[in-house]
Order: sequence, then structure tokens, then C-alpha cells
Amino acid sequence: MIYKVGVIGSGTMGSGIAQVAATAGCKVKVYDTKQVALDKSKQALEKVLSRLIEKGRIDQAEKTRIQGNISYVDTLKGLSDADLTIEAIIENLEIKKKVFSELETYVSEDAIIASNTSSLSIASIASSLQKPERCIGIHFFNPAPLMKLVEVIPAVQTSTEVTEKIVDVIKDWKKVVALAKDTPGFIVNRVARPFYGESLRIYEEGLADIATIDWSLKTLGGFRMGPFELMDFIGNDINYTVTETVFNAFYYDPRYKPSFTQKRLSEAGYLGRKTGKGYYEYRENAVKPAPVKDEILAQSIFDRVLVMLINEAADALFWNIASAEDIDNAMTKGVNYPKGLLSWADEKGIEWCVNALDNLYNEYREDRYRCSPLLRKMVRENSTFFSLV
Repeated sequence: MIYKVGVIGSGTMGSGIAQVAATAGCKVKVYDTKQVALDKSKQALEKVLSRLIEKGRIDQAEKTRIQGNISYVDTLKGLSDADLTIEAIIENLEIKKKVFSELETYVSEDAIIASNTSSLSIASIASSLQKPERCIGIHFFNPAPLMKLVEVIPAVQTSTEVTEKIVDVIKDWKKVVALAKDTPGFIVNRVARPFYGESLRIYEEGLADIATIDWSLKTLGGFRMGPFELMDFIGNDINYTVTETVFNAFYYDPRYKPSFTQKRLSEAGYLGRKTGKGYYEYRENAVKPAPVKDEILAQSIFDRVLVMLINEAADALFWNIASAEDIDNAMTKGVNYPKGLLSWADEKGIEWCVNALDNLYNEYREDRYRCSPLLRKMVRENSTFFSLV
């Protein structure tokens, strides 16, 4: 049983993970090098829990209990008694490896060391340890206390015992586990690439403006946010970096090719909501542009983005990245998609998916639009991802 948890990094993600573990009854220590960052994390927790009291979600006793389960330390050695330590710092492989290597000198022989990385190789991070079999990926989604999904990613070095223990722990923390293979982007950050990439491509081709693309996907697809709204919310610098990381890690597969539009916005400092300007203006009195409400155009945009998402999900299943159930759970509970993509494929029809992809390939003659072999096989066998009722 995991009773003592260390969290490396007191930013939004680290603080959120600490709250999740403390709520589940674990004793948590949050580590950061800067006392001001730790103070900020403590203040943020106070604010979040007070808001939950106002909403009637918890009472004062629960707030006191959660806060009592969290303490703050400014040395890695302060995490020496942790059964499990989760790192949530900058997405830089060398920095993570350095931290892991030092941490291992303090923790016990059987302590588990995990990374919350969203796209870096767990095997590479694990290689920094004397006992790499204790290392695993535990990828939460922001905000960690609210998002139900957690991707659990064993590396090739990870022991079966560690994987099983972490799956049990995350379930005990009242989260939905999606078990993923250690490949670039895991499930969500791989499968979701076309939501951004194909939307950017449509915009760059001049087929529709930003407001119209967002409107189309929200209206016809039921997505809570359009791709450009979501990129502005995430931060164009962060979204571009993840895209670039996945592209490089997949040996420059054109399906993951980054967009010059997003690169230029990042270079200009137009990062979205946090800078007041991105694809949209967020400054005071800014007027949001109106979409072109052309139903035929909207349908073509939605179909193109959706089939590219379905193709990516199908390919993830083809390459045994995760099970069909975990892939659909990942997209609905990790990024709030209105439906699982494989279930959506069944609904649209597998033959429709193959034809739509082939039409795109015939138009562009780019490998970006190659159809997953799994979809072609399913058409031949007249099969579906799930049993249709």
C-alpha cells in the first residue's frame, strides 16, 4: 500500500497531484527548490478547498484533513521516506534524468519513482536509475483533481509488480486508468494531434477562417472548445512543443508535422490566454470574430478532422499502444471528447472512414493521409471496434 507520496514540483500540476493523493488519505510532501513557489502552492490549495466548501462539495473538517496530509520541503532529501514519488517539472529529459538520479540516492530500495511527463520516453528517464525497474510513467491531466483519466505507462524496464501496484493505487485515488505503451505522446497526446494539426492545415489552405473551424467542430462535433480556442487555452508554446516532440520522436512522420502558423505565433509571443493574444484577442473589450455559418463547409471541416482523429486512434490500436476501451476512455475522460473515437468510427461506419481517408490521400498524395491498415482489414472483415447494439 502507498501511504507516503512525494511530489517533485509545486506548479499547477504538481499541486494538483498532491491534492489528489492527500484527498485519498496519503501523506504527501511537495518539493520545490524555491520557498516562494511552495508558498504559492500552499495558498492555491487553500483557495481551491475554500471554493469547494462554498460549493458544498466538502466541509471544513475535510478541508483540514486534506491540508493536514500535505507538507512542503525544499530539499530532495526531504522525500526520502516516500513510497512513491511523482515528478512534475519542466519537460526536459536531461533535467528529469538528473533529478531522478539524485532522488534515488535518498529513497528506499523498494520506493517507486514516477514521471508525469506528457510525451517523453519513460525508458530514457528510467535509464538514469540504478534500479530502472522501479520507474513508471503516471500522466495526469490538468487540472488533476478534476480530470478523471490517468495514463499509466510502464517502460521496458518497469517490473510487472510496479505496474500492477500503480494501477491499483491510481484506482484507489478514484481515477480511471488507461494503460499505455511507452511510445511518443502515449495515448492522448498522440491521438489528439489531428484535432490541432488538421485544423491548422485547413486554415493554412484558406478553406476556412479560425472562428469558422472552431464553430464547425463545436456545433457538429459537440466538442466543448474548438481547436484554436483550446490551443489558446493550453498555450501555443506548450502545444507546439508537444507537437514538435511527437514529430521528432516518430522520425518525422508527416502525420505529426508541426504548423508554421503555430510556430510563428509562439515566436511572436502570442501564446493565447496567458499573454492576452493568440489565435484570438483576450484583452479587455476585444471582439471575437464571427464564424461563417455555412452548413456544407462546416460538415466538410468536421468530417475531415474527425476522420483524421479516428485514423490516429485506429493506428494506436493497430500498434498495440492501448486497448480499444482505454483509447476511448483516454479521449473522453482525458480531454473531454464528446465520444470515444473508435465508438465514433463504428457510428459513422468503418467503410465511410476508409473512403474519406482515401479521398484525402487521392487529393493530396501525402503520406499524412494514409489509412490505417486496421481500418482496411475491418472493412474486408465487416467488423467493428465494439459490438453494436
